[in-house]
Amino acid sequence: MKFLFQAKSPSGEIVNGKMDAADRDGAIAILQEKKFVPLKLEREKDSPAFMKDLQHLWEGVSLRELSVFFRQLSTLIEAKVSIVASLRAVGDQTENAFFKIVIAEMLSDIEDGMPFSEAMAKHPEVFETLAVSMVKAGELSGNLQRSVLFLAENTEKNYELNSKIKGALFYPIFVFSAALIIGFVVFTVVLPKLTGIFKDMKVEIPWYTAVLMTAGDFMSKYWWLVGIGIVGAVGGAIYYVKTEDGKKEWDIIKMKIPVIGSLFQYVYISRFSENLSVLLDGGIPIVRALVIVSEVVNTTTYEGVILRAADEVKSGGAMSTVFARSEYFPPIVSQMIKIGEDAGKISEVLRHMSGFYNKETDRITRNLSTMLEPILITFLGLGVGVLVFAILMPIYNIAGSIG
Repeated sequence: MKFLFQAKSPSGEIVNGKMDAADRDGAIAILQEKKFVPLKLEREKDSPAFMKDLQHLWEGVSLRELSVFFRQLSTLIEAKVSIVASLRAVGDQTENAFFKIVIAEMLSDIEDGMPFSEAMAKHPEVFETLAVSMVKAGELSGNLQRSVLFLAENTEKNYELNSKIKGALFYPIFVFSAALIIGFVVFTVVLPKLTGIFKDMKVEIPWYTAVLMTAGDFMSKYWWLVGIGIVGAVGGAIYYVKTEDGKKEWDIIKMKIPVIGSLFQYVYISRFSENLSVLLDGGIPIVRALVIVSEVVNTTTYEGVILRAADEVKSGGAMSTVFARSEYFPPIVSQMIKIGEDAGKISEVLRHMSGFYNKETDRITRNLSTMLEPILITFLGLGVGVLVFAILMPIYNIAGSIG
């Protein structure tokens, strides 16, 4: 079991720390053997597993928190602070309760003699394979600070990229959601009232108006059933997309959406080239690096292509030949990678390619609202036009009959 202690060292300094011992008496004996005078000694309280899981569901660890973690850790390691002291300092400053528990568990494992990379690997819900591999490469090369700095910069770029994408998609999603809500209100509140007026005046109505009125009557009576159906459909779609088959289908569909598909393509190519260059610069063999990148690129379409490239390289071929045959990689990508392979500067070429596609992603995200605006206006115009036409025609008939 683990104990937290405060003791006076032989030099008279007050020391705080953590230690393993069979029991309290054993902990005191260990301290006394080292000529320490125990002042405080208490057993460390373990966080219940279910509490950790609950905190993970409630908080999780964001990319921003990870980037701050790696940046602070890199700074402390560069200042020649030990990894144990660095983790303890970063953990003390972390506000995220779940992340604080994870850091404490890693700290405990490292104090027990486990390498930092293995301690990270025990928490795949926080640290991706790329991060674990980079830290392991840093440990083997003796340059852990450089590897952690790479991770800090890489995580910051991913965070900025995700923020730009979310910001660009907010406007169209907001407009589409608002249109659905307004349409629901029109069908459940407005149309039923107009239906009553038309029926009282016994006016002849066109078939398309009759269809809308029937839909309005149904929704006014069974709006709760419609609401349950919508929630069920959305929930079912989300659940299906999280399954293996659903994720594959969604990954293919979103690549074919006008404008949005190009954005996803640039994001995935940028993520692929950035992460692969970081791994290669960190000394990871290219086959292993490709396998790791396939896991963190976060799309099944590109994952399959990258794994085929890894197999090609493993058998003595060039990965550029695989990318040249893929519809998801533009010809310029395979050509640039081939140039890098021939010149022996693949990592440098990947960095340039990542910079290019980062700029293209920035351009699309800045102009996304402008590009989608005509589509949204057309969609809303058609919807409003159908409603207005279906409602106005009976009103004209009423006016004609009165005249």
